[in-house]
Amino acid sequence: MKTEDKKHVERYLKHLDLIESSSSINPFETPLEKKQAIDAAKKSFKKCVERYFPHYATSEVPDFHIEFADKAKKNEALKAFLEWGRAQAKSVFADVLLPFWLWINGEPVYFVIVGNNAERGKQLLEDSRAEFEANPQIIGDFGIQHNPGNWEDGFFITKGGFIGQSLGMGQSVRGLRVKSKRPTLIVMDDCETKDLVQNPSRQEKMAKWVERDLIPTMDGKYRRFIQANNRFAPKMIQTILQERHPDWFVHRVNAYDPVTYEPRWKSKYKADYFRAIEKEIGALAARSEFNNSPHVEGTIFTEKEIQWAPIPKLNQFKIIFGYWDVAYAGTSTSDYNAIVVQGLKDKEFWVIDGFCKQSKMSVAIGWMCQYQLSLPETVVVHWVFESQFWNDAVESAIKDAERLFNCRLNIIKRDRPRINKMDRILQLQPYYQNGRIWYSEKLKHSNDMQVGLAQLYGIEPGYKSHDDYPDAHQGGISELEKYVSYGSDASGNFQSGKYKSKYNW
Repeated sequence: MKTEDKKHVERYLKHLDLIESSSSINPFETPLEKKQAIDAAKKSFKKCVERYFPHYATSEVPDFHIEFADKAKKNEALKAFLEWGRAQAKSVFADVLLPFWLWINGEPVYFVIVGNNAERGKQLLEDSRAEFEANPQIIGDFGIQHNPGNWEDGFFITKGGFIGQSLGMGQSVRGLRVKSKRPTLIVMDDCETKDLVQNPSRQEKMAKWVERDLIPTMDGKYRRFIQANNRFAPKMIQTILQERHPDWFVHRVNAYDPVTYEPRWKSKYKADYFRAIEKEIGALAARSEFNNSPHVEGTIFTEKEIQWAPIPKLNQFKIIFGYWDVAYAGTSTSDYNAIVVQGLKDKEFWVIDGFCKQSKMSVAIGWMCQYQLSLPETVVVHWVFESQFWNDAVESAIKDAERLFNCRLNIIKRDRPRINKMDRILQLQPYYQNGRIWYSEKLKHSNDMQVGLAQLYGIEPGYKSHDDYPDAHQGGISELEKYVSYGSDASGNFQSGKYKSKYNW
């Protein structure tokens, strides 16, 4: 036997041992109690998990598992996407729990699982096959399901008629049937890889394979298709399918609230768990993996245009502005409070510090007060906020924060030109192209700056992403621009052409 085959067998045997040792039946359960428990499990997804899969139910079954299971049970031809953040048990739910629940409710389940390749598909199907083979509660309630002769890697048929089969994405599906039976439930599980998202043409090809080859293998009353993948990239197979089929159901679950850091699955994760995750891997990476908020690669504003350098002493700047783009709500769906502290030195514009959070106004103003109090006496920041139709609420919040921190901001209210916001933000482009904007290297690992720059990279025609940081950034640059002296050279000719920086970092 090949080494890989031996490892595969050993892994499967260990899985069987785990299931056998983790699940046990109640020897004192009466026939009536058993029937009542089975009936309850058929009606309630939560009770089904608790009775048959206690080794998975180490935390309370979350509401979003129950919500989707109920929807799938009612809709026999469901086409859906499980856009659940990482660590929300997508695979266990879609590959084991849901197919089993449909089966105990009397459906003729022919379950096909699709992995990103054939070998991965077999590994994913093992979880379901092992449960039918070794789970004491399943055997106790429904009899022995192990069916010699129809029990192998990538394909099995239980004695109770459950059919499981695996595929690799893009694999030929011709002849995908067992006698007259055709698939009734197809799950694509984590098929999108980091390499695949770099290959748009292959993504388009796989989306067509789903539409034209995979889904048409189902023929009958039950025709459920589910793709389980968190949205970690701007363009994925699932986004292509969602655009083409707006009536297909998208069930999005973010792992945590980016404002309060409250986990969605409260019984599984502690209140500060995802705050710690953000500190460990950075806000952009955390929100991409756990909150379906992918990092956008810029086309107008790009990472290569961001210049990092040691910042000059603050009292060497000609003038410093702190520009605040105000947001009111402070919820996970609201705009961001964005503050960009920028300074002018020798016709160069420096991003000195910044704040970019979906927070209440009071948090943003508190940050400004604390920042101002941390500065030496020789440094002055001129604070500006963008005028809102609810200016009274802004000014009231400013006064409250000034009293709380014993600090006077002397903040100025400024009306912005009533031009298209996209056009306004694009005024930054020549500054970046000419190398006139610098970022303090101390901000490289700032979560606020990561979030802000991600918004800047997302600016492109028709963008629908947040733009609060770019807007505040441009507002501050326009304030600083008033203090730039453009003159003539020694010969009296006005200087023009590509700007050349004096800095050579």
